[in-house]
Amino acid sequence: MKTIDDFNFKDKKALVRVDFNVPLNGSFTVTDTNRIEAAKPTLIKILEDGGSAVLMSHLGRPKGQSNPDLSLEHIVDTVSQIIGVKIKFVDDCVGKSVENAVAALQPGEVLLLENLRFHAEEEAGDATFAEQLSKLGDIYVNDAFGTAHRAHASTTAVAQFFPDNKCFGYLMAKEIEAIDKVMETGEKPILAILGGAKVSSKITIIENILDKVDHLIIGGGMTYTFVKAKGGQIGDSICEDDKMDLAMDILKQAKEKGVEVHLPVDVLAADDFANDANTKVVDVDKIPDGWQGLDAGPKTLDNFKEVILKAKTILWNGPVGVFEMESFAKGTIAVGKAIDEATQNGAFSLVGGGDSVAAVKQFGFENKVSYVSTGGGAMLESLEGKTLPGIAAIIGE
Repeated sequence: MKTIDDFNFKDKKALVRVDFNVPLNGSFTVTDTNRIEAAKPTLIKILEDGGSAVLMSHLGRPKGQSNPDLSLEHIVDTVSQIIGVKIKFVDDCVGKSVENAVAALQPGEVLLLENLRFHAEEEAGDATFAEQLSKLGDIYVNDAFGTAHRAHASTTAVAQFFPDNKCFGYLMAKEIEAIDKVMETGEKPILAILGGAKVSSKITIIENILDKVDHLIIGGGMTYTFVKAKGGQIGDSICEDDKMDLAMDILKQAKEKGVEVHLPVDVLAADDFANDANTKVVDVDKIPDGWQGLDAGPKTLDNFKEVILKAKTILWNGPVGVFEMESFAKGTIAVGKAIDEATQNGAFSLVGGGDSVAAVKQFGFENKVSYVSTGGGAMLESLEGKTLPGIAAIIGE
């Protein structure tokens, strides 16, 4: 796996695919700078070597049309502040004006190109468009894990024009290593904590990781499909009735492979899907009609904590309750605290997937786990065992 440490960028122009698809508010101010900060170490290495950087990214979904609201010009000042270098900007990403701006770039300078997705050819993975992009650098660096599962021109097709001069940036390398630690080289016992609403969205992940893990905690809304499949009463809790056979099959597969599955034993049930609903703790398989399970119960959390503290490698994907409502956030917070404690005791912990990442940020666990993945869809596809196009393009698979 080639990383930027395998190259010296002195007097070289690095064409860097970053993921600056950041949220903007009504006045076009960046409201979450994490993705820009994540790219900083890669850019600093290039500049300190004596090279220059040409940055390409998308923003939003302009669908191949120019859209001033989605111009990357809005983020130039923020990127300049974070990187510590005045960033130059050009109002397109291919063509003569762009090539001239790149030619004028001096060592130590950074140029940000306009939104790649203003061109339909980007999402189409168009080779001619990719070749135009390839003229803008001597070395191609992919540091955009969040888009690594997309076979787009800037993430995949462009790499073929740099047969010997392509590599991962630090962020991509860290993401690949973190997933590898869980899926391939993790110290046992290995634990996966899967939450979220639906079994259907996690099937391929569960089936893929059953060969890798020793313990599987199932929480969140998908609990109730398993409980109902086993004959329990789940009241008005969310359930995928058409996935009950699958749930039983997963339990059977786990048993055959020697994986211990830990389901909730009690839940915090509510008489309405609302923060101010009446609540009570009930057994997970005895939820009364008119009530629905919205968070893990105290006995469940004790059980989960015990399993988490024994684990040496932990993957957390998905909350164990409706954490967006304060009344039903206690379970997810408790799981976060247990993972924090396990991590302090030497376990490796990886958090990935949109909702669990949102939860660790919201409750302040971001710096208390070993690694928080920056790529939702890319992370999930990695856990499903797929080779991501953006990674394959660099390692030559």
